[in-house]
Amino acid sequence: MPEIEIYTDGACSGNPGAGGWGVILRYGKTEKELSGGEALTTNNRMELKAVIEALKALKKTCQITLYTDSRYVMDGVTKWMPNWKLNNWKTTNKKSAVKNLELWQELDGLLSQHKIKWVWVKGHNGHPENERVDKLARDQAKAYLAQSSSQEPQ
Repeated sequence: MPEIEIYTDGACSGNPGAGGWGVILRYGKTEKELSGGEALTTNNRMELKAVIEALKALKKTCQITLYTDSRYVMDGVTKWMPNWKLNNWKTTNKKSAVKNLELWQELDGLLSQHKIKWVWVKGHNGHPENERVDKLARDQAKAYLAQSSSQEPQ
């Protein structure tokens, strides 16, 4: 099974606001960068989208070490998701639906295809790959912000 390293980050200019996500996929000495964004979103959605897009880019089952600075994503997958699924994707109170439900469900389907070791890294702390994915995400957020501010009112 191929061993892959994945680094992810999301960013938002305003929350909600223009957002972006960034990914580095590393297989041996080969790297690939991915990024994207949305005109109106939240930071949590962009953090989730980064992981989703990274996993969607893989063409076969992999052994993954996934690095993220998002406790929201990491704890969501490793701590909260099993109970959400038992509670039909409801929060602990069993009344409210999980926020960003469609993204969590998409991520859940992708997770089952791989063996993933989650590693939390402190953001904005000089970790080289985390700084790179942060820049990818921020650049996308800026592009969507510029795009939305250049549109004339109707």
